[in-house]
Amino acid sequence: MHKNTICVWYDKHAEEAARFYAGVFPDSKVGAIHRAPGDYPSGQQGDVLVVEFTVAGIPCIGLNGGPSIKHSEAFSFQISTENQEETDRYWNAIVNNGGQESECGWCKDKWGVSWQITPRVLMEAMQAGGAEAKRAFDAMMTMRKIDVAAIEAARRG
Repeated sequence: MHKNTICVWYDKHAEEAARFYAGVFPDSKVGAIHRAPGDYPSGQQGDVLVVEFTVAGIPCIGLNGGPSIKHSEAFSFQISTENQEETDRYWNAIVNNGGQESECGWCKDKWGVSWQITPRVLMEAMQAGGAEAKRAFDAMMTMRKIDVAAIEAARRG
């Protein structure tokens, strides 16, 4: 067991979500699946209650806790990408699987979990600071999915 594990609350689709993430992101997998030992407010004995999974090397558990708790953008997975191809692959996997686009590299999967698909070049521009960061930031603010070529052009001025 890990000292720190991210717990993500789902209505009742933690296993489906974990399997999707494992199929999309490298260094991801589905681990143990634990069934409820008794009835609970949103399910019955024998239902999938907790799913252990890893997303891009980060240990997580999915809890099928019912519909009372909803996801918000206050929590998101941030996935760093190397190029436009990788950015497109992850973004499209999430959005085309019942998810939705948002602003500035954010999207939401069909279970309501937020994702930041963030090209390395954008983070490098922010770390550079000054006018270069401002130009890249201003360009990003006009985007949904991040356009790597536009960020690179903004960095150069």
